Amino acid sequence: MGVHAGSVRCMDSRTDHRFDTQGAGITVQRALELPGLRSGLPEIVAGADRLARTVRWVHAGEVPNIASLLKGGELLLTTGYGLGTRPAEQRAFVRTLAERGIAALVVELGPRFTRLPAALVDTARAAGLPLVQLHREVPFVTVTEEIHTEIVNGHYALLQRAEEVHRRCTEALLGGGGVPQVLGILADFSGNPVFLETADGRLLYAAGEGPKGADPLQVWEGLRGPHKDAPPPAGSVLVDVPGGGPGTAGSVRARLVLLPVRSPLAPVHRIAAERAAGILAVVLMQARQEEELAARGRGDFLTDLAEGRITAEDAPAQARVLGFKPGESPLLPVVMRIGDSLSPGGGWAVLARAVSEELAAVGVPVLLGVRPVEGRVLVLLGLRSESERSAVADRVAAALRAGVERAGMRRPGSPPPVVVVGVAGGWAAASAGLRHAAETATAAQGLTDRPWYDARRLDIDLLLWRLRDHPDLAAFVDRAIGPLRDHDHRSRPPLLPTLETYLAHAGRKAETARELHLNRQTLYNRLARIGELLGTDLDDPQTVLALSLALRARRHVP
Repeated sequence: MGVHAGSVRCMDSRTDHRFDTQGAGITVQRALELPGLRSGLPEIVAGADRLARTVRWVHAGEVPNIASLLKGGELLLTTGYGLGTRPAEQRAFVRTLAERGIAALVVELGPRFTRLPAALVDTARAAGLPLVQLHREVPFVTVTEEIHTEIVNGHYALLQRAEEVHRRCTEALLGGGGVPQVLGILADFSGNPVFLETADGRLLYAAGEGPKGADPLQVWEGLRGPHKDAPPPAGSVLVDVPGGGPGTAGSVRARLVLLPVRSPLAPVHRIAAERAAGILAVVLMQARQEEELAARGRGDFLTDLAEGRITAEDAPAQARVLGFKPGESPLLPVVMRIGDSLSPGGGWAVLARAVSEELAAVGVPVLLGVRPVEGRVLVLLGLRSESERSAVADRVAAALRAGVERAGMRRPGSPPPVVVVGVAGGWAAASAGLRHAAETATAAQGLTDRPWYDARRLDIDLLLWRLRDHPDLAAFVDRAIGPLRDHDHRSRPPLLPTLETYLAHAGRKAETARELHLNRQTLYNRLARIGELLGTDLDDPQTVLALSLALRARRHVP
């Protein structure tokens, strides 16, 4: 999945000024225009420049402490009995309402006030609180019903506009469109650039335009690229695109980001983004399923080739159908085994895509398949010459191991995957090489971690692995190193690591001491103790061979 940018002009996103575009209600101005309040001959005596405030609800009351009952955004209707009789009480009443964040105060003139007190008006002006006096009596219940109905209609209008975006996105998908078309519709609706990021903040797609027609990728680089861990700009909309599939409940597959760089974003844009996120989740899931099915299909082909179910004569034609056209190049088989380190939920499609993208830079033909049941990734590469085997193996192994991390397929604390590189050759050699590498990757589990193993150097480990269930192998290990195992279970320091290091350095004591961080005399004492426990001479070639085999075999026996 690459980074794309574009824009689709398809919807009119002009603002409806009857409704508050930044909140979920109507404006004070709209409330005053409704028949209920209009019939009271409203006069604005303070806050005339604040009539675009949001009215989210209407409340009527006559108690002095009414502010404690409010949450903010209300239009308060009163006849003034709770305002108090003294200027100090009236000023305090208005200040507490302003601090609570109500939208406006509407006072009906009548028995309590024939005109609003100066203290009330002056305090409202100072606090920036819209203050309205009604010159005629109005039924507060009628005003409440009208405004609440208008608010509900506003909610419905928002939902309708968001539903229209959802409908257009669905139609685009049914017409063969994909992620870029969905983002383009959302970008045009919001009037701002829209981005799809991975859960860790990498950009996947971009749509729309930045200020003055700027490329959306420039906008993303300026505002998101280097600041993925920082909060987005104020007024942005971020919506998670959920994951799916077994083991991924509650996971986030991607993130939809709307940045308000051309115009403010409104609640309707968040609603539309949430609807679009649901569609994108389906699109990404479908793409991932298709990718995984294709990767499994290639894995089945490579497994059939390895197990001899496809002949060397038929393999090239079938490989061409899968997009692999190495020509006369030598073929290099590579197998990675994840094994028990595999996390629940898979991630095979992500792994296959990540590795394929990385290997595209190698410049050689690549056929990659997965076998989830065995926990394997099988790769066949077309080399330009056999001399580049080692360099290509380095790149392939790095890409495979990085792909496992990117796909989140390793359990915390689990051993790294094993990568085995076979022998380069023709199609017949590729068949045997894949089979050999696959078996060897299993046999190599538990060896000292390396970027990759040469299959030719692990034949002894493979042979021992094949004998793992034979009782003679366990008996051999017990005879050869049993006394050392018993010693290490009850005494310190353990001696098996010393013996392993000594044999790995072909009996070179200076190198062994350096690796173990021991002085020479301490090493000599340990080697003497090992010879004493085993009753053998560590300088005898046959003894060294037997001990080396036993140390390698002990991974495969209880």
